[in-house]
Amino acid sequence: MNTDFINLTSENLADEHLCCIIRSKKSHPGIDAKRQWLSERLNEGHVFRKLNAKATVFIEYAPLETAWVPIIGDNYYYLYCLWVLGSPKGNGYGKSLMEYCLADAKEKGKSGVCMLGAKKQKNWLSDQAFAKKFGFEVVDTTDNGYELLALSFDGTTPRFAPNAKKLEIESKELTIYYDMQCPYVYQYIGMIKQYCETNDVPVSFIQVDTLHKAKELPCVFNNFAVFYKGVFETVNLINIDYLKRILKK
Repeated sequence: MNTDFINLTSENLADEHLCCIIRSKKSHPGIDAKRQWLSERLNEGHVFRKLNAKATVFIEYAPLETAWVPIIGDNYYYLYCLWVLGSPKGNGYGKSLMEYCLADAKEKGKSGVCMLGAKKQKNWLSDQAFAKKFGFEVVDTTDNGYELLALSFDGTTPRFAPNAKKLEIESKELTIYYDMQCPYVYQYIGMIKQYCETNDVPVSFIQVDTLHKAKELPCVFNNFAVFYKGVFETVNLINIDYLKRILKK
């Protein structure tokens, strides 16, 4: 079992692969956008830790105060992603990564670690059942089934910002909020844009490009959010079949 892990830094960011979309030769716009986004986050205490191999084995978290999510709390870490996919599964990598995050939080005197979940597990959110094995508990909820999970070290808890529970916007057309935290966002935006242009579907893409915008969002958010007919639909990156189901409503 390979136990060689590496943390991304400003010095190695340009040369290390980013796990989600691995390219050996050809550059990928989503990866380039992610690298740029990360380059501006690393000095804020953002952590991207991965197995030192060409594999999807990584964890990504940041101080809640600078995490691009509409969640508020004092002195917490926010866990964006924890993924172990393919052949590396079953080797204890997820446990090692989670334990690293929790140990890091304790070492830095954090009050705890939190993450976004849902009553029904969402494809693009980290496994909340796995997190609960470490003691994460639901500390806040939205009316449409999303949950904030937290592991508190001192009894304090974070919460969704009031605006995150709004779940409505004035515009009735398909509206997608996104940032470049996930390398897949770029290609999903392109795919949705092409479909909407071909089928005359009005759509608005709103890039969340500042921390302030992220904290003020009218819904829960991990890097993507979809509204239709003024109502929040999902944080999942949506393929065309999923989009069609939304548009039938």
